[in-house]
Formats: sequence, structure tokens, C-alpha cells
Amino acid sequence: MTRESLDVVFPAPGDVELVRHAVPEPGPTEITCRALASLVSTGTETFCLAGDFEPGTFWQEWVRFPFAPGYSLTAEVVAVGRDIGDVRVGDRVALPAPHAQYVTVPRDEAIVVPDGVRSEDACWASLAVTTQWAVRRAGLDLGESVGVIGLGLLGQLIVRYLRLSGARHIVAIDPDPARREAALRGGATVAVAEHAGAAHDAVRAETGGELLDVAFDVTGHPVAFADTSTLLRPHGRLVLVGDSPHPSQQHLGPRIVADGITIIGVHASTAPERSSIHQRWTPAEMTALFFDYLRDGRLEVESLITHRASPLDAPELYAALREDRSRYLGVLFDWSAVPA
Repeated sequence: MTRESLDVVFPAPGDVELVRHAVPEPGPTEITCRALASLVSTGTETFCLAGDFEPGTFWQEWVRFPFAPGYSLTAEVVAVGRDIGDVRVGDRVALPAPHAQYVTVPRDEAIVVPDGVRSEDACWASLAVTTQWAVRRAGLDLGESVGVIGLGLLGQLIVRYLRLSGARHIVAIDPDPARREAALRGGATVAVAEHAGAAHDAVRAETGGELLDVAFDVTGHPVAFADTSTLLRPHGRLVLVGDSPHPSQQHLGPRIVADGITIIGVHASTAPERSSIHQRWTPAEMTALFFDYLRDGRLEVESLITHRASPLDAPELYAALREDRSRYLGVLFDWSAVPA
């Protein structure tokens, strides 16, 4: 059966197009899937669209134009390879795949979405793995004081995982009031209406003068790195989740060395591919846990959706995001709007 896919593509920096291509039949260990919903990572994808990265960065290695944006997709399986025995046509799967109507991928890239998890929630799985991995890498102890700087999609998920992890104080820092309110709903104990550089007094007041044990910089903005470090107590941990396209503009804060601050970089690609006695939490294991939390109500993401759009309107959506993405939080492409 011949299928044609409608895809969102960045053909060159600043350009967004909808293109069609023929969908290959799955190989022996592949599956073909039809998109149901995909989550727009508003910060990452606008950085990709701008195409402005320093040499040697992950951004420069990853983004090659024409570029297929997106990595958070829920889809329905429509065909399986002859060697596939554990996935059937009609199953729903979560994929780290781009915004495309149809995708053919290796079976091991897909995780079956269990009953009781909505397709719109399942497409958060890729970001849920990144943020869960960040919290694990931070090595949290029960009762520690933690700050989250930058309350976009990643920041909101980190706040929710921190609540589940037993943090004593969860300080959410962002100038945007709607994002602060979302963080408070998600478990933050206080929300600070400042940038990191102006949040010192509020953090000190919330923690009884102790400052933070751990701070997550989720902004991707070069200036936030040094500012975030000033919010930490001696021997604190600074976890970098937002990867700046311009790292040469980042600089150490005034107390990194004197206070023995540990800097921890986080990227989902560094999570272990295979479970072992030393580290069981593979991306598949973390996704399964995310789904369990969704099903039993300990974690919810539906309230974080602020916009739904048809993929047919992708050029207009990305233009609006480039103009002012602060008005957007969770943005979903609804693929039911595209004729099969």
C-alpha cells in the first residue's frame, strides 16, 4: 500500500514549509505509524529554526538543513515488519520522531502507550525522559531545597518530578505570571517573579537563609548560568538542562570555585541504553514510569497545554513563536486535521 506523508520541514534558517513524500513500507524490524498528536518544543525548535549556533556545539551537529523539527510524537501503528511480534496494527506508540503524518521507524524506538493514557499526554514522553533524567542526575536527597530557573515545558516537568521526589522547598523562578501559576499548580512551594540574577533575596527568605542545595538552569540563556550559581549554598549542585547555542557567552559565577559548586550537564542521549545492576533507568524504563504516574494521577500535563494547532498552520505557528514564544507553553499539533 502506497502512503503519502505531510511533513513539517525547515528548508533553511527562518523558513517553514509543508512537504509531501512517499512513505516506505516497513522493513523486517520496523513499524509504520500514523501521527495522532505531536508536542512542539517551543524553545528548542525556535533555536533550530533560527539556525544560529556556535561551532562545536550539539546544535551544530544536530541541525542540518533541510531539517525535520520535532521529537515528541504519539502515533497509531498502521503496518509492521515481518519480524515484529510484540506490536500490532492499531496499537498506539510514543516516538522520538519529527512532526510528520507518517513515519517508518525501527521497532526499538517506539514505546507502546498503555490504556488509560491519553494520546495528547503520551506525546510528552520524550521531554518526560529528559527531565526525569535531570532529576536523577542531580542526586537528590529527601528534604533538599531546589530551584528551577525557567518554567517552560522542561521546567514545568522538573517541578512535578521534584514534588514526587520529596524536595522540601521548590522555588520556581520565571518572570512570566502564567508560567509561575502553572508551576505552583504542579507543586512549587513558591514562585518568584524575577530572573535568576534578582532572585537571591526571595530564595534566601524561602529557605530560611540556607539558599538552595540544587538549582536547575532550564533557560538555555547564557547569562542565567552564572546568575543561577549565586542561588546555591556551599557544595550545591547546578544542573544545566537548557543547552545554550552560544556557550562562549556563558561564564562562571563568582562563587563556583570558592563554594565548591558541582556543575552537572544533562542531555537525554546520555541516559543508559541498556539496564544494568548499576543503572536500571533507561529511557524505556523512565517512559514506563511516566505513564504510570499519568495513570494513577500523581502527575498530570493536560493543564500545561495552552495551544492546539493543525499541522497545516505550521508556518503561521512558528512565525508567532519566533515573535514572542512567552505567550505559549504546551503547543500540540493535532494530526486529525490532516486527511489520511
